[in-house]
Amino acid sequence: MHRCLQLAKLAEGHTSPNPMVGCVIVHNGLIIGEGFHQKCGGPHAEVNAINSVKEESLLPESTLYVNLEPCSHHGKTPPCSDLIIERKIPRVVIGTSDPFAKVAGNGIRKLKEAGCDVTIDVLRDECFELNRRFFTFHTKKRPYIILKWAQTDDGFIDVDEKKRNTGQPTWITNEMARIAVHKQRSTEGAILIGTETALKDNPSLTLRDWHGKQPVRIVLDLKNRLPVNLNVFDNRSETFVLAGNHYPDKRNANIIKTSDENLHNDLLDFLYQNCIQSVIVEGGAKTLQGFIDKALWDEAHVYTGNICFGNGVKAPEIEGQHVADEYFGDSVLKVFRNNTI
Repeated sequence: MHRCLQLAKLAEGHTSPNPMVGCVIVHNGLIIGEGFHQKCGGPHAEVNAINSVKEESLLPESTLYVNLEPCSHHGKTPPCSDLIIERKIPRVVIGTSDPFAKVAGNGIRKLKEAGCDVTIDVLRDECFELNRRFFTFHTKKRPYIILKWAQTDDGFIDVDEKKRNTGQPTWITNEMARIAVHKQRSTEGAILIGTETALKDNPSLTLRDWHGKQPVRIVLDLKNRLPVNLNVFDNRSETFVLAGNHYPDKRNANIIKTSDENLHNDLLDFLYQNCIQSVIVEGGAKTLQGFIDKALWDEAHVYTGNICFGNGVKAPEIEGQHVADEYFGDSVLKVFRNNTI
């Protein structure tokens, strides 16, 4: 099962809205086949693993390991549970069941009814962790929400407005940490910023230091303050604006109509309806605090740079479980989880 998880993670950022899945086939203690789901619309992990077995005659004497319940429905590909039954694989070990309504135990049931010896919940927590975006999307009917900001060693995310050069970001962390941010973007479905960040930093919100799929860009502009020449309207990546009812149609962007009162609900509903399973909220302070105040977050990624401002815009304060640290020279990333939702 550990090998299944290793294989599954190879496709990180490429399978959504499908989960990351790896599969291993074992005969007499030796791996004779393995595979993983490489991209949405492509063959599933079980198919790739079975097709990799050179001696197909060994399959009726083998055990198939997979980190997520084999599918039981016809989607873009046929059901994997049917293929396992067809190839007469007698034993199947599953990391965790699938919360997707069209599967949700039906794959396990179908295998058992066909006479397969099925074991479930092997490394269940690790399997859930790998696909936490997928599980959150299907169980909570909303995307997985990641808050992200960079702060100085003395707790500020920006300098005073009087000291700021509008249109340029204020760098706090080093280049290695910035590359890590772009890598993170490549694994998420969408990235969101507020009006002030769009005006002050004029960010592109695209991948420049990492290769991968561009996230959908979302920007708040409830008061119609954003000029058309901002980088987020450069048509390089799909862009949406959270705006009021009278927003002028003059930008390279799609409009999500909302209001101050309904902003978060409308945003999450839009992302869910469009099968976008995760969103990074990159600030600034007011936008981040809005999610924190409503306890609408699953992870917080807090980068701290080896620099002090003395004063300026204070970083948000967040309460959560500190689960990980990652060091990039003199910059550090701390990851927190919200265990209250």
